[in-house]
Amino acid sequence: MRRPNAAPPPAPWWARHAHRDRAPVLHARARVLRALRRWFEDHGFVEVETGILQASPGNETHLHAMATTVEASDGQRRKVYLHTSPEFACKKLIAAGETRIFTLARVFRDKERSALHHPEFTMLEWYRADASYEALMDDCAALLGTAARACGAVSLRWRGREADPFAAPERLSVCEAFFRFAGIDLASALDAPSDEAREKLAAAADAAGIRVAHDDDLSDIFSRVITDKIEPHLGIGRPTILFEYPISQAALARPKPSDPRFAERFELYACGVELANAFGELVDAKEQRRRFEADMDEKERRYGERYPIDEELLAALELMPLTSGIALGLDRLLLLATGAARIEEVMWTPLP
Repeated sequence: MRRPNAAPPPAPWWARHAHRDRAPVLHARARVLRALRRWFEDHGFVEVETGILQASPGNETHLHAMATTVEASDGQRRKVYLHTSPEFACKKLIAAGETRIFTLARVFRDKERSALHHPEFTMLEWYRADASYEALMDDCAALLGTAARACGAVSLRWRGREADPFAAPERLSVCEAFFRFAGIDLASALDAPSDEAREKLAAAADAAGIRVAHDDDLSDIFSRVITDKIEPHLGIGRPTILFEYPISQAALARPKPSDPRFAERFELYACGVELANAFGELVDAKEQRRRFEADMDEKERRYGERYPIDEELLAALELMPLTSGIALGLDRLLLLATGAARIEEVMWTPLP
């Protein structure tokens, strides 16, 4: 029984008055989707549709998938996963001969629910064969403006922060960001052997006022510096492209040719919110297997589970040309462009 002075529960999204309030944002979403599709078609991309059920949901340590079973031709039940990204399928299509593709995919991730996270959301991914990952940086700048114009936004907004979607994004290397916002010489730490690198980064993070646990590894410390000291400063006034991540933080990206300590990876930020993650794609199947297995060993150590490796993906990598690919959270972009308070507000039928 509800207490007499307790607030009434919120109306479901399908209540007529609730939908009436949400309709302007949802109609803006429809306009943005049309505009994005036009942009990709005008730039020589073909829209593809990837299957949701996959043999592997991906092999990132901290990524949690949803599983189900299907009946195979022999009558046995087979475990499959709802994809966490259309990435593996898109790479197979590039291996098959496609050169410019994009997809607007419904994707599923467990243990993710917040103002910026939802268990089911829409991922915009696109891939360019025989193109550098810098080309994707230019794409991002164009698409931010395209989306803003489609919904009539003059700025992107989130919790008191603003960014101009029509301004050229700032390009900031991870090392520059560590030094500027945390006073940490990241390159110096990475030059040391792995155990020593962890200790050097831990000491620098502690000096910057960041809590470091005794069992945190280098990746944990790196992520905490990014979250606590760097992300709040990114994409303020104009979008930011944070690029050249350490190779240890880019499981699917190829090393930077001029400095293999770093990877061809960037993330796009606006208003302190991560919007997109891009790679110069790794096409070395042997190295990709090694990274997948290392990440699954770590996942098993932390969470007591591991996901299968997609053997077809590894075979496809042998056929892939050098390719650049990117995943952009469409709902987050709409959240910032419409000024909504939570990600559910920009979804037609959110999970209750």
